[in-house]
Amino acid sequence: MTAQAQPSVPANFDASRAADFENRFVRALNEGAMLQLISLAHRSGLLDHLANGEPVTSSELAAKAKLDERYVREWLGGATVAALVEHDPRAMTYRLPPEHATLLTDGGEANLAVFSQYLPLMGQVEDDVLECFRHGGGVPYSRYARFHEVMAEDSGQTVLPVLLDAILPLAAELPDRLAQGIDVLDLGCGRGLALMKLAERFPNSRFTGYDLSAEAIGWATQRAARLGLANLRFEERDLSDFDRTAPAQRYDLVTTFDAIHDQAHPLNLLKGIRRTLREDGVYLAQDIHSSSHHHGDRDHPMGTLLYTLSIMHCMSVSLAQGGEGLGTMWGREKAREYFGKAGFGNIEVHQLPHDIQNDYWVLRP
Repeated sequence: MTAQAQPSVPANFDASRAADFENRFVRALNEGAMLQLISLAHRSGLLDHLANGEPVTSSELAAKAKLDERYVREWLGGATVAALVEHDPRAMTYRLPPEHATLLTDGGEANLAVFSQYLPLMGQVEDDVLECFRHGGGVPYSRYARFHEVMAEDSGQTVLPVLLDAILPLAAELPDRLAQGIDVLDLGCGRGLALMKLAERFPNSRFTGYDLSAEAIGWATQRAARLGLANLRFEERDLSDFDRTAPAQRYDLVTTFDAIHDQAHPLNLLKGIRRTLREDGVYLAQDIHSSSHHHGDRDHPMGTLLYTLSIMHCMSVSLAQGGEGLGTMWGREKAREYFGKAGFGNIEVHQLPHDIQNDYWVLRP
C-alpha cells in the first residue's frame, strides 16, 4: 500500500490559528443546523405550541400541532442538544424557555425565527448558483419557491410596525399630505403589505404597486380585494426600462422597500422614479445598510449573511435578466452616486433604532 503524501506546511503556519478556525467551523455547522431546526419549527407551528413555556411530551406536542410524533420527537432531540429547549429526562418533557420564546415567536418585539428561513430557502438554488459561478448568468425569480412569502414576513417586522409612526415622518409633510389625498407608487412591492396598510390608513389617497413577480401580484390583488381597498391596485411589471416608460410627473410619493439593489437596471429605475415624481414630491427608499467597500463591512453585524444572500438571490436575479448585478451590499457610497445620477438634488439618509439591517433614504428633486 502506498502512503499518501502529506501536504506541505508553510514555514509561517500558525497552528493555534488553524485550531481556532477549526473550532469555529464546527460551531458554525452546529449553529447552522440549529437554524434549520428553527425554520422547520417556525413553519410547522411547533414554536407557537411551545410558546406558553409549559412542559410537554413529544406525543402531547405532536397532537397539539397536528404533526407526526416521530418527526416531532427527533426535532425535540435536536433542539435539546442545541440548548434551544429544556428537557426533563425523568418526566420525558420538553419546554421552550420564555427568553427563547420571546425571540422566536410573535410574543416579542421581533420574531427572529422568520430569518432562519433564508438559509434553507437559498440552499434550494445552490446547484443553479454553482452553474452561474462556472458559466456566468443568473438564476430567475421563478426558481425561488416561497421567496415573496418569506420577504413579506421579514418586512412585516422591519417596515410595517413602524411605517406610520417612524418611516413616513422622516419626510415631515407626508402624513398630512396622505390624509388630504395624493398619488402613491410602490415599486418592487412584493405582496404589497405596506401599500395595504397605507391604503387603509389614508382612504383619500390613491395607491399603485408594481412588481415583476406574477405570484406576488396575484396574492396582493386578491388580498386587497378581500379587504375592500378600492383606492389600491397592483400590476405585474418589468421595471428595466422605467427611465423611458415612467409617466412624467404622475406621483406625489414613490416608495421602494428593499427593492433597488436586485433590479436588472437599478439606475434606469431610479431615473424613472425621478421622472414620475412631481416637483414637490418625495421618494422614500429603504435599502440595505452597508459600505460600498468590502473592508468597510468587516464589522457589519449581519455582513456575512447579507453577502451570502446577495450571491444566492439578489445579485443573481439581476444577472438572470441580463442586468447589472449590483448586489445586496451596494452600500451608501454607491447609493449616493446613483441617486445623484438619477437627478435627485436633496438626499438624506437615516437609520431607525429597531433596524440594524437597513438605511432609510428621503430624496427630493
